[in-house]
Parts: sequence; C-alpha cells; structure tokens
Amino acid sequence: MDSIKGSLEAFDKDGRLQHRINEQKKRLLESESVQSFLSDNPGVTGDMVDRGLSKLYEFKKERENCRACPGLENCPNMMQGYRPLLYTERQSLELSYTRCPLKLEQEARLEQQQLIQSLYIPKDVLDAAFDDMDQDNQRAKAISQAVRFGVNANPGKDGMGLYFHGKFGVGKTYLLGAIANELKDNHIQSYLIYTPDFFREMKQAIGDGTFQEKLDAVRVAPVLMLDDIGAETTTAWTRDEILGPILQYRMSEKLPTLFTSNYDYEELEEQLAYSDKGGTEQLKAKRIMERIKHYTTFVEVGGKNRRG
Repeated sequence: MDSIKGSLEAFDKDGRLQHRINEQKKRLLESESVQSFLSDNPGVTGDMVDRGLSKLYEFKKERENCRACPGLENCPNMMQGYRPLLYTERQSLELSYTRCPLKLEQEARLEQQQLIQSLYIPKDVLDAAFDDMDQDNQRAKAISQAVRFGVNANPGKDGMGLYFHGKFGVGKTYLLGAIANELKDNHIQSYLIYTPDFFREMKQAIGDGTFQEKLDAVRVAPVLMLDDIGAETTTAWTRDEILGPILQYRMSEKLPTLFTSNYDYEELEEQLAYSDKGGTEQLKAKRIMERIKHYTTFVEVGGKNRRG
C-alpha cells in the first residue's frame, strides 16, 4: 500500500494542493497570536510546528474569536467562555483552555446569587445604560453624578459614594443599574441589593448558619449598592448588627457605598431611630447617619413616575 504522502503526491501532480497548504501555513505563522507565542517561546522548532499545525490553527481561530468577543452568550469558541492556552511539553505543542474574564465574572455572580438571594437584578436594571436615559432637566444632574461615579470609581482609594433621593418610580434603581454596567466595563465588581429583602434574608441566615458568610460577602464588595433603604421596617438589630458593621468596615477600607431611598437624610435618620423595643434611639441612628452623610454625596432625582 502506498504511503499517505505518496498518495497525496500522486493526486497533486501539478503541486497546487501543496502550494495552498504552504500558503495557509505561512499565513498561520504570520498571524499575530502565533507570532506572539513563538516570540515568547524561542525554543519551538520547525519540526514542533509541523507536528502541531492543527493545534496552532485551533489556537489562532479561538484567539481571534476572543479578540472580537461578542459577549459570553454569543461566544463562538468550541467551549463557550473559555480561551485557548498554547504551551510546549516534551518537545510538542499542547493546547488547553482556561475560563475567560467574562466566564469568571458570570460564575462569581452566580455564586453571589446563590449565597445572597436578595441581589436585585431584574431585566430592565441588568440592561440599564446611561445612553438610553431620558435626560430631562429634573434628571440631568443625577445622571451626570452617576456617570461621573461610574467612570471615576476607585474602590480602596476613594470611599465616596452617592445617595439618590426621590419619589417612587423616578428611576433611582435604574441609575444604579447603569452605574453597575459602567463599573463592569471598567472591571469593577459591584453588589446591587434590594435592602428590605436583604435584611429579611439576614434574619433567616442566623438559623441556617450563613449569617457571617453573607455579611462578609456584602461588606467587602468593591462597590455596594443598597437599593430602597428605609422601605423596610427597621429594627434595632438590623441597624446595629447588619447596617452598622457593614458601613463601619466599608468606611475604614474606603469602599464606596451607594444608596437609593424615598427618604432624605433627616427622614432616614428618623426611620433608623425606631426601636422595636419601644421608643427611639436617636444617638445610634445619628451614628449611622453620620457615616452615610460623610461618605456619600446627596443627589436629588426628580421627574415623573416612570412605573405608572
């Protein structure tokens, strides 16, 4: 039986097929991704290249897909959310796959959501973008402040956050969503939490033993967004054992916290002063509010009710 090589030579009498193969190999070796690999691995020989052409083709194709990334949901790679890693082993080219940043971010988000059920990400908030906002006179300043924060946020260096105040339905939560998406583009992780559900969840966490784990996850978030603070029935416990420790840690570590509320600073302080044991605890409420006031900029959000 003739060898495969001999059969090919007999089939390709005019050499056109070999010429095409050589041209494809040349383009492959001149590609940016392969050139970068060869530059970083000067010990790769011509023989290693010839034996590893299929891996080089796969590496080039997948890396080009990554450079023109269409997003995780539309990832065209063989393993969605994974990017190729080419390396040498025993004088051969080998190929493996590692999770890309978008895949890692998705897994981290799923892990967060499994831990903290009150992470508040409805569809409209998940897709929120500043470019889609109606920038009327009553909202222009709030949008400007939100954009500025999203672009300039520097957790660990600058702990200043924002306090969005306005009536029901004016788009305060949507602003948080737009900020979260801007932060994501800048590779900054954020937690957007619906505060009333979070406080209720933390009460249940005492019984299932996850209280400290959940508290730690929230307080160390690079950017924390507490949506609709004050809407819940505040108790001395939620104020002193949850909100207080979270804000104290974030203040000391210069981690920004953003709030939305139907209450202004003074009205929220009244809410926080409520004690389920009877009466009010003004001093404790004032201590919490001093942290909030000192580390947020008050932003009024006006306009009509967009939910009605």
